[in-house]
Amino acid sequence: MSAASVTHRDAMHAPEALDRCPLMPTYGPPKVQFVRGEGSLLWDADGNEYLDFLSGLAVTSLGHSHPAVAEALAEQARTLLHVSNLFGTEPGWQVAVTLDRLLGGGGKVFFANSGAEANECALKLARKWGGRGRHVVVSALGSFHGRTLATLHATGQPQKHEAFQPLPEGFRHVAWNDLAALEAAIDPTVAAVLLEPVQGEGGVNPATAEYFAGVRRLCDERGLLFMVDEVQTGLGRCGAWFAHQHFGVVPDVVTMAKALGNGVPIGACWARADVAAAFEPGDHATTYGGQPLATAAARAVLAVMEAEDVPTRATDAGATLTAGLEELPAVAEVRGLGLLVAAELVPGIDARRVAAEALDKGLVINAVTPSALRLAPSLLVTDDEIDRALRVLAAALDAVVETTPGLEAPA
Repeated sequence: MSAASVTHRDAMHAPEALDRCPLMPTYGPPKVQFVRGEGSLLWDADGNEYLDFLSGLAVTSLGHSHPAVAEALAEQARTLLHVSNLFGTEPGWQVAVTLDRLLGGGGKVFFANSGAEANECALKLARKWGGRGRHVVVSALGSFHGRTLATLHATGQPQKHEAFQPLPEGFRHVAWNDLAALEAAIDPTVAAVLLEPVQGEGGVNPATAEYFAGVRRLCDERGLLFMVDEVQTGLGRCGAWFAHQHFGVVPDVVTMAKALGNGVPIGACWARADVAAAFEPGDHATTYGGQPLATAAARAVLAVMEAEDVPTRATDAGATLTAGLEELPAVAEVRGLGLLVAAELVPGIDARRVAAEALDKGLVINAVTPSALRLAPSLLVTDDEIDRALRVLAAALDAVVETTPGLEAPA
């Protein structure tokens, strides 16, 4: 069956299978079950082929089943899986050295299992560094920093907070890209500012260079930590090793995850050495963070990324993808950096319907807001794959426009 003819019913063995899902309903019933992947391609149990332009939410940045990562995992599984962080291991040490180098040096790394845990480490570090009575972290409206109780409250989306009140205190939210609003929110209780260079889950909204420079200046003047969440934006996706490097600033703390393991759960929190020194033995810990299997994968990922110069590839492929999206009549605006891109649709087009139609036609993307689609393909994506994705997306947009009452086809 061709990718263009794939449907949800084809992808599941029977329609009633959707009602028998044994998973908690935190994501809703799965629309398709994938069984295999290679590069930018995925296949379901019936052999239907899909082009993956979501990369597991910006995770599989080297594509699926990259041979170097697969071999590293197999070799490490045969060698040493776990000894706990009471002891050192070679892969963890080497990955920490590489990350510190890519961030400019002079820092220390804490390994976690996810982006939320990396951010949790940053939040605890800010509190320890600030001391009692100086614990508040200011973040931006529209941000996303995780699903633990603390990182959920750091997330600037109040609609996500209500069901889980009371949340831990010590968080404050201000308007995005508004330096005056940030300055007004700072008082003697504030220890740190936490920002994304591009708000990924918030709609793919990039910061301005002027804003980040102003935040750095303000943090220096007030003696605050500037903490940058690079969980979705880091490791080449935005056309630099870390997206904040576009803005010419040096943060005090940087968090990352997603692409670091190319699908293997791993996160990391990097901090300037003098800031990291606020932690003492026993202040923070994790059983699995930095264990050899995960760090062996990360070591292989980083080696491939450097060999392939993925920041340059993301810049070039991102320009090609952006130009193609801008030519689609139903796309009103394209925003983002590198290969983290949002296509804002013309008014009246439901992005969720378009994402579903695209999946039916063999293209994996998602509706990051009701009116915008997020595209985050592999950093090794080819021009031919970009062309194919644009054709499928154009067909999906046409199908939704044609079936939306009262909506005229965009000129």
